[in-house]
Amino acid sequence: MDPVARLIASLALERIELNLFRGTTPARSGDRIFGGQVIAQALLAAYETVDSRICHSLHCYFIRPGDPKIPILFEVDRARDGGSFTTRRVAAIQNGRQIFNFAASFQDAETGFEHQSQMPPVPAPESLPPPEASFRPPNGPSAASLLRRAMRLDAIETRPAPPPPAGPGGTPTVEVWMRARGAIGPDPRQQQAVMAFTSDMGLMGTAFLPHPLTWETPGLQSASLDHAMWFHRPSDFSVWHLFAHDSPSASGGRGFNRGSIFRADGTLVASVAQEGLMRMRPPKT
Repeated sequence: MDPVARLIASLALERIELNLFRGTTPARSGDRIFGGQVIAQALLAAYETVDSRICHSLHCYFIRPGDPKIPILFEVDRARDGGSFTTRRVAAIQNGRQIFNFAASFQDAETGFEHQSQMPPVPAPESLPPPEASFRPPNGPSAASLLRRAMRLDAIETRPAPPPPAGPGGTPTVEVWMRARGAIGPDPRQQQAVMAFTSDMGLMGTAFLPHPLTWETPGLQSASLDHAMWFHRPSDFSVWHLFAHDSPSASGGRGFNRGSIFRADGTLVASVAQEGLMRMRPPKT
């Protein structure tokens, strides 16, 4: 089975009841569940209760760390089926407690006004080295090692553009090309699930850049708090897309990050926003 087929299979759900689904986490996923996984699985659970409309936005909160060793129950609330929009809420549950909640809106296809932001100028993906070329395995568990163990570098190919200077005065922006390492297929639900999965890769670290911080900085406490995504136009994530991040603010122990996802031809296909915990623990005495 190729890496993308394995990723799609790992996101698949078992229907237990009309509005209740069970999902699992792949082996080698570290000590907590990757946020992109639970976002994608909640989206797929909601889709199981929607006839033909396509998701245009989702909003979610990470409440507790997920345990990758036990299944996740996804309970769907069919909040509304309207004339052109459908709304769903999903609670992800482990050990009788919510670890994550999610809301999404789905819409019939229609035409309307059009405008978009411009894609930033970056080198072509083929001219950039893969991150594996400079990957340094960190000591102990971290977001980087979690990313590697959970096979995301197997299923998703990345080509980061040259980073801006780190440290005070550095620009909190990141541009990285991404695509699935194989065909996803024509189903727009699976396309969105893979893109939603990928949207949580590296976004939170953008807020580290001006300070400077890394995932291995001693005493750094970090975790995703919430995540939102808007799907503007359909796209095939099996081809290169530019994920352009920026972080306009950090305050109150939280870092705020935004992302725009463009096709290689400059078409804006999705936008993302996320706030993460960004706190230094006091040194142990």
